[in-house]
Amino acid sequence: MVIFLNLIGQTILAYISVFAFGIMLNIPRRTLNRAGLVGGSAWLVYELVLVLTQKLLDKNWRIVLGTLLASLVIGVMSLTMSRAQKVPVLIYNIPGIFPLVPGAQAYQVVRNLVAGNREVARQNFELLVIIAGAIVIGFWLAELINRLRSIDTSSRRLT
Repeated sequence: MVIFLNLIGQTILAYISVFAFGIMLNIPRRTLNRAGLVGGSAWLVYELVLVLTQKLLDKNWRIVLGTLLASLVIGVMSLTMSRAQKVPVLIYNIPGIFPLVPGAQAYQVVRNLVAGNREVARQNFELLVIIAGAIVIGFWLAELINRLRSIDTSSRRLT
């Protein structure tokens, strides 16, 4: 029950942070709620992956897998929302990715470099690059899924 309440609380906080980041980015007001839903949903997927794979994977690989699946959710939901409201997909992509950006990881790299811990900094930098790659691959897979969906939709219209 505690894990469930934690997931709900974090999802709500992710929604609020994406909503606020959307305000800072000056996206159209009519898209703020949906942008928050995209970011909140992605964060829920991320946290679910962390919880459900706790005994299966190392912590770093859980973070990478969660980031990959969450960015996939952002990509698919963003295109769906942008088509529904006839706005560019970046209106949802950029605020939605906000909670997943590995800023703490980048901070750890710089902190360890300044402290002289080169090996720890290198390990953190490798994880940072892998997380960034997972975001890119997630968006790429989402684009692939969206293109396959559009091909399927257009073939249905022809028959």
